[in-house]
Formats: sequence, structure tokens, C-alpha cells
Amino acid sequence: MPKTSKKSGVKPKKAAVRKPVVPSDLEIAQAARGKMKHVYDIADVLGLEHDELELHGKHKAKIHLDVLQRMKGRPDGHLVDVTAITPTPLGEGKTVTSIGLGQAMAKIGANICNTLREPSLGPQFGIKGGAAGGGYSQVMPMEDINLHFTGDIHAVSMTNNQLAAYIDASLYHGNPLKIDIPTISWRRVIDSNDGYALRNVVLGLGANLPKPRRGGIPRESGFDISVASEVMAILAMTTGLQDMRKRLGRIIVAYNTDGQPVTADDLQAGGMMAVLMKDAIMPTLIQTLENTPCIMHAGPFANIAQGNNSIIADQIALKCADYVVTESGFGADMGAEKFMNIKCRVGKLKPSCVVITLSIRALKAHSGRFSIVAGKPLDPGLSKENLKAIEEGSCNLVKHIQNMRLFGVPVVVSINRFKDDTDNEVALVKEIAEAAGARCAPIEVWAYGGAGGVDLAHLVVEACQEKSAFKLLYPDSWSIKQKIEAIATQIYGAADVDFSATAEEQIKRYTAFGLDRLPICMAKTHLSLSHDPSLKGAPTGFTLPVREIRPSAGAGFLYPLCGEMSTMPGLPSAPAGWKVDIDKKGETLGLF
Repeated sequence: MPKTSKKSGVKPKKAAVRKPVVPSDLEIAQAARGKMKHVYDIADVLGLEHDELELHGKHKAKIHLDVLQRMKGRPDGHLVDVTAITPTPLGEGKTVTSIGLGQAMAKIGANICNTLREPSLGPQFGIKGGAAGGGYSQVMPMEDINLHFTGDIHAVSMTNNQLAAYIDASLYHGNPLKIDIPTISWRRVIDSNDGYALRNVVLGLGANLPKPRRGGIPRESGFDISVASEVMAILAMTTGLQDMRKRLGRIIVAYNTDGQPVTADDLQAGGMMAVLMKDAIMPTLIQTLENTPCIMHAGPFANIAQGNNSIIADQIALKCADYVVTESGFGADMGAEKFMNIKCRVGKLKPSCVVITLSIRALKAHSGRFSIVAGKPLDPGLSKENLKAIEEGSCNLVKHIQNMRLFGVPVVVSINRFKDDTDNEVALVKEIAEAAGARCAPIEVWAYGGAGGVDLAHLVVEACQEKSAFKLLYPDSWSIKQKIEAIATQIYGAADVDFSATAEEQIKRYTAFGLDRLPICMAKTHLSLSHDPSLKGAPTGFTLPVREIRPSAGAGFLYPLCGEMSTMPGLPSAPAGWKVDIDKKGETLGLF
């Protein structure tokens, strides 16, 4: 167990006894059911009134947005964003770190609330697994969270698909909006990994059949996974019901034959969409294994969207707790950069600290000496002490520390310690992180829960006491190219940006439409600081290709494509869903 730091001045509680064998995530979650508190008890910790909640059973509750009005006079707590180095395909434990840190801060006496994204059903039965944490750092009720939860993703799917239906109905009824059919970009969604059958489809077949079997206007289209929908991005970006209504109406679905955008409001669909989303806009209150509060809401992709939980969830939590621990998707060049430049810009949020989590295994991979492929056995060398590989791969960590310091925010590095990591390796990473200007501590929250993150909790409290100097990377007034180039050169390490002819034309079009004031949401691989997943460490001198720029006018950003982005994944040859079943007592089996 790590020793307890006393620098923050808060006396920690007694650490838990080490557990020699950690059961599966599902076994831990099922064993903890009897220890869960009623959601009213969790609400009491945050100062939420019971009539501000809409119960979904005993352990989940939607929070009415009226609470923001009641608490508007309260000062905000400290906002802590948990991010990571450039991850391997196996991930580096951001959610485990986030939940474990929240539990650890409660152990040292801090008033804490976590905020997290809701997981998609697709990855649950694919290859990734759940997104409710793991080991003894989980949020509960785990099975509900990883399955249907409170139905928000279903609401997103229905809202998205109703808009799609309005488009095809408008075409069928004479195309009064003069939609240029090849420009239609709005696709249907489903929350499953059905990419092999639905990624690309032909709609409207049967146009020549007699009524009532007649089809629509034949055209090529396809499906995305639900969390890739712009409706999900809007849910995470909105600041209120009327704001959401306006954002939904601004969605651009196509262009007309005059080259002007066709929006959801042009199709008279915006109002209908807002009604379908009026319950989903309320975030959900849940709890961790150690009964600390968590608000879970929204789950946008971190490559084509902003990759963070909702602004509303953070705003509520900041009024209720002294410290709010949130999490950004993928590495700091992805989710955390978007957290700063997009989410904080719109939500007027000011982070007090950034936590960069890492695994020593990932640092070794960034040396270029090892390859990690999901679903295949790990190289045995990754479990052996290798200080040279850590030294070579640590350039990735140092670059991420430098990037986060560009925003004027203190940085704490969390070493997510695995059983094979040696004391020498941990000491070396700590030395490198501190030399780069960050505080650093190892954690073992997966095995110990909050007791395994007490040192990190103290460092986070210390960092939050520093005077905030938060700043954005670029102002709204910069051109589209200036914003893209700032991210590419300062965050990724690129020497230059190459805009395709298509991107150049789109920049002109969006500038003419007044969309140039929107922030930029870069779409690129999460497996490298660059656009090329094979480039590990901290590459420099490369040219970042921007082949296309797409508008998310409703969500409020433009997203440049720097490579091929899949928005509808397929199942692997041996999907995780094969292991899931139900026993004679109705208990779930095989879910992580």
C-alpha cells in the first residue's frame, strides 16, 4: 500500500486491508448490492432536495434542472479533469482512476462528487467491455449502467431517427425544400456494433411498387452507432431546455440546390426532437462502491465529438461539492483538449487541476519496442522491469504534461500500478513526471478502492489550492485555419497542416455561413499524438492532413477529419457478448 501523505492537512481514514485475490467486476458489483444506499441518502450528501429527484428505482434518480436556479448563489467547487497519456488499445484506466480518486478524496475528508459519461451498449458486447470502472473502483448499479440505464441513449436514438424520417418524408412528398440528395449527411443510428451490415445501406427501395407498399426516393446512406449522433453531442453541450431546443433546430442535415444549409428547423422537426429529449436532459445521480456520489450524463464519442460528460452534470456537481472529479475520453490530446477548448468555453467552466493517468505498460509501448494488440496475448517483455523502455517512452508523458500546462492548469500524474510494475519503474516515472513540472503518485485503486489512492487525493487537493490561471488555446475570433493549426502544432507537435481542396472549399462555405466562430473538434486517431496510429512517443516534424471538415452546428463545433473515422463499429470474431448469460435465479453472468 502507498504511504499516506499529510501535506494537504486532511487526516486520512485507516487504509483497507489488501485483498489477495480481486474477483471479477461483476462479482464485486453483485456482492455490493446489499451495501448500496438509497439514492435519497446520496442526494442528502450533495444537498439535493428529494422533490428535485425523479426516481428510477432505489438507486438511480434523474435530477431536475431547477436545482441550478436554487443553488445559483453558491460558489463553485474545484473542477478536476482526469485524462491520460496516449493510450494503448487496452486503455490506461481513466475511469478506474476517476472513480478511485473520488473515493480516495472522500476518505481524506473532502466533499466530493464524480461526473462521468454514460457507456454505450455497443462496446459492452463487442471488445471493449464496460465503462463503470473496475475492481473496487466502480459506480453502481453496474449492470444497469452498462445496459439500458435510464433510457437516455434510447431517447437519443429515437430523436435522431425521427429527424431522418422527416428528411425522407420530405423527399417523398415532392422535396419542397429542394434538398440536393447527394449532400444529405444525416444518417440513422442504432446502439450496437452492427457495422458490417448497416454501415453502408441503400434506402427507399421499391419506389415503383404500388401503394401502400411503395418505397421512397432511393439513395445511399448508412447507420452510425447512437453515441456518434450529433444529438448525443448536443445533449452533452447544452446548458438548458431552451438552449437544447435551439441547438436541435440548428442541426444541418443537407444542402439545397442553391448551396444553402437545410436544418432540422427547416424540416419543422426541432420542436418534436426537443420533446423526445426533455427527460434525457436531466442527469442521473448514482453512487460508487464506497457510497460516494456520482452524476452520470451523456456519452459522446471522443474522436468525432467532444468526448466528455455533460456541461449540466458538471454545473450541478460544482454547486453541490467542493471537488468535482470528471473524466475526458482517450488521451489528453483528444478528450482533455476538447474539454478545455470546447466544453469549458461553452459552459464557462474553470478547471483547477488535471490528472494524467498512465500505465507503465503503455510507457514501454511508446518506446516502440513492444506492440499491444487488443484480443492478442501481451508481449512477455511488458511484464519485466525495463527502465530503458520507460525512459524512451516517457516523451509521450512529458508532451502531455506540457500540453496541459499550456492551459495554465496544475498537473498531477497518476501511475495506475499493475502487479508486475517494480518499485524501480514507479520511482523512475515519478522522477520524470516531477522533472516535467507535475506532481506524481502511484495508485492501486483497482485492488484497494479509495484506500489505494489516498496519496493522489492529497496531491490533487494541493494542486487545487494553487491560484487558477486557466486560459483557452485560441479565441473565437480566429479563423478556422488558425484554430486548426494551433491545435496541430501546439498540441500534436505537427510542423504543418495540409488542407485538401475539399477542406479549403468547406472552410470558405462555413465562413460565409458564420460558422467560423465555432470551436474546433479534431477527429483523428486516439492511438498517437499524430494522425498516424503507428507513430508512438511524441512525434514531431510531420504534416497533419485535413481531408474534410464537417459541421456540427447544433452541438456548436466544426470537426476536421484527419484520417478515416469509423462511426459504426463491427463485432470482433469473438465478441464479449458470447460470455453474457443469465442463471436460474435471474442473475447476470459474464458481464465483465
